[in-house]
Amino acid sequence: MLTKKEWHYCLEEIDTMFPDAHCELVHENAFELVVATLLSAQCTDVLVNRVTAELFKKYKTPGDYLEVPIEELQQDIRSIGLYRNKAKNIQALSLMLLTQFGGEVPEDRDVLTTLPGVGRKTANVVVSNAFGVPALAVDTHVERVAKRLAMNRWKDSVLAVEEKIMRWTPRERWTQTHHQLIFFGRYHCKAQRPNCPECPLLSVCREGKKRMKTNG
Repeated sequence: MLTKKEWHYCLEEIDTMFPDAHCELVHENAFELVVATLLSAQCTDVLVNRVTAELFKKYKTPGDYLEVPIEELQQDIRSIGLYRNKAKNIQALSLMLLTQFGGEVPEDRDVLTTLPGVGRKTANVVVSNAFGVPALAVDTHVERVAKRLAMNRWKDSVLAVEEKIMRWTPRERWTQTHHQLIFFGRYHCKAQRPNCPECPLLSVCREGKKRMKTNG
C-alpha cells in the first residue's frame, strides 16, 4: 500500500502536471452548478456543457424549471443519459429550493444532500466550487487513481476513498487536489489506456509497475 509520504510525493507531481486544474462544468452560479453536476452523473462534462449552453439560456431560476411540463424538460436534456430521471430530480429539487430555502442553494453539504438527485459527490462539488468550502468529491477518476496507486484497496467504497484522501491531504488543499486528481485521471491515467511509460508516479504506483511488467 502507498505510504503517506509517497502520497504527498504524488500530490506534488500531479500539481506540477496540472497546476491550473479546475471545474470543467460551465456555470455562472451555485444553482447552475447543482443542475450541471446532477446532469453529469454517468456522462461527460463535454456533453453536459453542450446541453447546458442552451438549457441555461432558457432556465434561469428554480421557478423556471417548474413552469414547463416534465416532458418539455426531458426533451431539453434528451441527449444526456438517464434524462427522464434527471428531469424529474431537477424539478423536484427546484420545488424544494423554493419551498424550503427561499429559492437559494444551501451552503451546507449535509443539507444539500437532502435535495432530490444530489448525492455526496454533487454536494462536495457545489460547496467547494460555488462557496469556497474545502471539500473533496470522489468521482470515477479520483477513485480509479487512488486505487491504482494503492492509496486504497480495490474493494474500498467511494466514502472510504474520500475519507482517506482527506485524512492524508491538508484541508486547504482538498478542493485543489480534487480537481488535479480528476485531470490526472481524465487526461493521463485514463481508464482504458493509462500513460504509464511517461508517468512521474510510476516509481510508487502498484498498477503502473504491474502494467509495465506485463507489457515489457
